[in-house]
Amino acid sequence: MEEYNKTPQEEEELIEAAFQDVLDGYLKSNHRKKVEIIERAYKFAKEAHKGIRRRSGEPYILHPIAVAKIVSQEIGLGSTSICAALLHDVVEDTEYTVEDIEAHFGPKIAQLVSGLTKISGGIFGARASAQAENFRKLLLTMSEDIRVVLIKMADRLHNMRTLGSMAPAKQYKIAGETLYIYAPLAHRLGLFAIKTELEDLSFKYEHPVAYERIRQQIADSEARRNAIYADFAEPIVKKLREMGLTFEAKARVKSVYSIWNKMETKHIPFEEVYDLYAMRIIFECDDPTKEKQICWQIYSAITDLYKIHPDRTRDWLSSPKANGYQALHLTVMGNDGNWIEIQIRSRRMDEIAEKGFAAHWKYKIGDSDEESELHAWLQTIKEILDNPDPNAMDFLDTVKLNLFATEIVVFTPKGELLTLPAGATVLDVAFELHSQLGSKCIAGKVNHKLVPLSHRLSSGDQVEILTSQSQTPKPEWMDFLVTAKAKTALRQELRKIQKPVIARGREIYQKFLTDNAITETNESFTKLLGTYHVNTRDELYYMLGNGEIQFGDYVARMLKKQNDSLFTRLLFRRGKSKDTPALPVKRDPVNVKETYVLRIDDDGTPNFKLGGCCNPIPGDAVLGFVDENNEVEIHTIDCPRALALKSTHGPRIVATRWDVRSVKFTAHIHIEGIDRFGILQELTAMISSHLAIDIRKLEIEAEKEVFHCDLWVKVEDSDVVTDLCSKIKKIDGVQKAARIN
Repeated sequence: MEEYNKTPQEEEELIEAAFQDVLDGYLKSNHRKKVEIIERAYKFAKEAHKGIRRRSGEPYILHPIAVAKIVSQEIGLGSTSICAALLHDVVEDTEYTVEDIEAHFGPKIAQLVSGLTKISGGIFGARASAQAENFRKLLLTMSEDIRVVLIKMADRLHNMRTLGSMAPAKQYKIAGETLYIYAPLAHRLGLFAIKTELEDLSFKYEHPVAYERIRQQIADSEARRNAIYADFAEPIVKKLREMGLTFEAKARVKSVYSIWNKMETKHIPFEEVYDLYAMRIIFECDDPTKEKQICWQIYSAITDLYKIHPDRTRDWLSSPKANGYQALHLTVMGNDGNWIEIQIRSRRMDEIAEKGFAAHWKYKIGDSDEESELHAWLQTIKEILDNPDPNAMDFLDTVKLNLFATEIVVFTPKGELLTLPAGATVLDVAFELHSQLGSKCIAGKVNHKLVPLSHRLSSGDQVEILTSQSQTPKPEWMDFLVTAKAKTALRQELRKIQKPVIARGREIYQKFLTDNAITETNESFTKLLGTYHVNTRDELYYMLGNGEIQFGDYVARMLKKQNDSLFTRLLFRRGKSKDTPALPVKRDPVNVKETYVLRIDDDGTPNFKLGGCCNPIPGDAVLGFVDENNEVEIHTIDCPRALALKSTHGPRIVATRWDVRSVKFTAHIHIEGIDRFGILQELTAMISSHLAIDIRKLEIEAEKEVFHCDLWVKVEDSDVVTDLCSKIKKIDGVQKAARIN
């Protein structure tokens, strides 16, 4: 980061120019021109933040000005939101109060600033309860006035654009939180351009090397891609001109993050990402009633020229997405033999798609079907917030289910239309209609055919719910519920039923410990949970209280052995005999502001724990999570567990660096290819004989002409795995070889 060095006069000119840029953009918009109040808000904020600087060294006022510019020019909001953006940190960071803001600028701007102040400093605090509470505030405020979350989105976007001045641990926290909540929230609100940029910026800070490599590969392939696109687009453009349409046709390249995501999930190199770009056709149309007709005319013209993929046409004209997105998508075979997606939309649809339908919601176009969809989603959020005491992580994951959702549309027997996430089941519909209907649901009729509760629905299905008064909610229902509303309602119903049983189970457990003179430890209880394959105390207590399990001599011996083993280890670390009283292990606090060096002592004791979910090895980009015992648990940066930890326990995330030598770790490699005689022998001989790599486990399965192989090897670092995969791919018949985390 280059050092900030400007004279007071240069700073003043820079600030004035930045504000003038905001005003110029606003004056070009179609909003009513309320320049005077914007100028007053700017002067007020400038005075309030006088002398305060950002971490980069620049005057703080440049941040609210930048947020106001995003709010105005990238999201399309008006003077009220611009003023709130300029003032959004005044109450948080200065002596001024919300009452002061109201006295100077009126109740509406004050309400927005108040909403932004409630959810300042990111969604999450240091404690789980605070995380859930802050997120609840964000969603409650959002359901009252959508502009609060839109301004918050602009604030986050500018913070991400200037993240380079932050320490690595802070970058991980903010980037992780952005990917976990803000990017899907932007998607749900239809802010596609902002969603894409948030994902790319998060990816840039989490995987700088991979980001730069893919960005360079996109740039290097541009000339070839442009030539293929020009060849593909020429006949379409010619045909549309002959139809007398005024339109814009362009190639839209996938974002760096989405390309990387595809490479990771499909285990393919950059060269095999064939749908690198899509064609977008945006036509001019002054009459909204003719838009749908023109879209289908363009569709018809394209299918006369190219072969269409029958299963990949998406009609979001008749049933727009809940965020207001409208377009017609089709996929056709290009001249190079690859499938190319074409998106057809009017200029109005394009503006909504890029800036977000929320920018128009309740301010420009009155109540419409699309608005009621967005309102219905916000109503769902409010219902989730009524859940009295959610676990923070469960709560976030429940809400995220609806943030990420791709919608399907189903009908009730009366013709009522329901928008649900893809993969929704009959039981989801029952809970969507009413929580009591969900609790008593026994089956469903889909298109007049009897189906079970777990039946997954498709768009256009007609769904009838069948109930019985003797039915009670079951914990296993959670496995096939998809909607956040249904999961929340089921948890509430189960809690009512389970509470007395859990209390009874807790009493049985405590009596068992007392009768057998056992002192519970974290390790012994974890062992107990693992033995009965449950995740929480309440699940174990419920099984005990319900008579599903009973503790006997085996459990008593196991817990005593676990305690004894822990006792011995504590003594061993201090070099004392078993007769000497042990002292509790005290680890030095980890300084999260410094890079934590990952080492293994001469006696083989590591100063870290491996995350069992992603199994990192030296060379992987990893981060550390400091647990309650001051132990550092490491995860690969893109591990789903790490993503949640970054979002929910940001202050306990630490940047790490490997310094591990002469120790081997287990890596899992998946191999696919065309089966032939002797290929397995060739594969194992190359690994164990020529490369001298220790094979720990091998599973291979051949079906007709194709084989799949899973291989576990001991390696020193990730470079060895990369080299191994490269060599395996050179074996005749092998199509893919990739490490699985």
